[in-house]
Amino acid sequence: MSAVNGPYARSGNPGGRPRPGHVPFSVVPNANEDNPRALSQAQHRAVSELLRVSPVADDLARRFQEAGFSLALVGGSVRDALLGRLGNDLDFTTDARPEDVLKIVRPWADAVWEVGIAFGTVGCQKNARVDGAEQCFQVEVTTYRSEAYDRTSRKPEVSYGDSIEEDLVRRDFTVNAMAVSLPEKEFIDPHGGLDDLAEHVLRTPGTPEESFSDDPLRMMRAARFAAQLDFEVAPEVVAAMKAMSGRIEIVSAERVRDELNKLILSPHPAKGLALLVDTGLADHVLPELPALRLERDEHHRHKDVYDHSLIVLEQAMALETDGPDLTLRLAALLHDIGKPKTRRFEKDGRVSFHHHEVVGAKMTKKRMTALKYSNELIKDVSRLVELHLRFHGYGTGEWTDSAVRRYVRDAGPLLDRLHKLTRSDCTTRNKRKATALSRAYDGLEERIARLQEQEELDSIRPDLDGNEIMQVLDVGPGPVIGKAYKFLLELRLENGPMERDAAVAALKEWWAGEQSEG
Repeated sequence: MSAVNGPYARSGNPGGRPRPGHVPFSVVPNANEDNPRALSQAQHRAVSELLRVSPVADDLARRFQEAGFSLALVGGSVRDALLGRLGNDLDFTTDARPEDVLKIVRPWADAVWEVGIAFGTVGCQKNARVDGAEQCFQVEVTTYRSEAYDRTSRKPEVSYGDSIEEDLVRRDFTVNAMAVSLPEKEFIDPHGGLDDLAEHVLRTPGTPEESFSDDPLRMMRAARFAAQLDFEVAPEVVAAMKAMSGRIEIVSAERVRDELNKLILSPHPAKGLALLVDTGLADHVLPELPALRLERDEHHRHKDVYDHSLIVLEQAMALETDGPDLTLRLAALLHDIGKPKTRRFEKDGRVSFHHHEVVGAKMTKKRMTALKYSNELIKDVSRLVELHLRFHGYGTGEWTDSAVRRYVRDAGPLLDRLHKLTRSDCTTRNKRKATALSRAYDGLEERIARLQEQEELDSIRPDLDGNEIMQVLDVGPGPVIGKAYKFLLELRLENGPMERDAAVAALKEWWAGEQSEG
């Protein structure tokens, strides 16, 4: 039984698991009696994390208390505190209405924003000295609420609740349905979230069907949290995701995109992506991914493109040097999506995918546009998909300096990512082949480095600029200058840097030919 509240109540709990109620946080409920050591560790981590943010959280809570309202740390903030990873983004819930929240936080915060106020959320920034250092806290305070989707609407209808229990039951998963009321630090866990956190499992506070009907995006969140936390999704939740996957269609592309980004940037994206595919959600949000699971037969065996793509994603992640890279990860995931459309069975029994990189680049652009990605990101990811095979013409080591220059020029600012994508694209189990490919790419990078040192490859330009071209040819601005510039750029790529006199002579010779043809 609980150290404070007595026996757990089991009424209204379909799974029959214990449901602790409100207890002092210093005596976290023994929701996981079979693993007291894990419970003690979670308690210790949580208390340490909450003590760290207390100067901010308690100060804000006292202001709400003085105004006659309650305040509680809630959701992901409590989950992360229990996991020992609470950051400076703090989520609170309150019985105060948004207009009252604004009155309380405006004199206290360093900045306030109201972009989410239609959904009951007020955001603010608070700078505070913690542990001897100035720190910046991002705070969101949301009024107790319940929300549900109309079956044809893309936006939730928001109604405010009157109790924290009512607020917690509408949250997505039990591990996010815990709260700590402040400043007294009372732990509130009506749905056994601490149990599920200890067991690394994702369940919903009510039935998953009700939860996903309220907000279908929660199905994608299940995959995202599985990828972020490396948790398993409960069988009944997976079953509901399969049965209701089509419901994701009513969610806006922007919300789907944002959730997909969080999944892809997580520590275990392959796990979340596999769940999207297995439940049918990917058929609606990223259909190119399940399409990679090409059929095999005994006559036309080939590498499974779906599994290969997930491995390439993981290998690209291992090469990241400055944290998660969305551009690289999207390119790794999508680099082969052109293969299903270009697959051909050759007469000799081989399977070919000619020009799949060109087709894949177009498909990437189309899908990312549908998901409302920025034009810049679409351009970069599509370009990487288009270029990902270029290196394989280098395998024999016969590239000229001109070919190396063109490789660098075509990659432009994406060159470092192209290096990583190309290296990640080797998933062969043949160690000799893998070693040969790695050495070949080492050689290409060494040649690029030498040429960059000699020729400043990162900024390849013709040896004459536009003004010099007009002066040499004695012509004014017009289309001919662009043609002359292109000619000189090709000459530069082919031969490397030229002396000015040689460039002028070559330009005059080209111009004479152009005039004779005219």
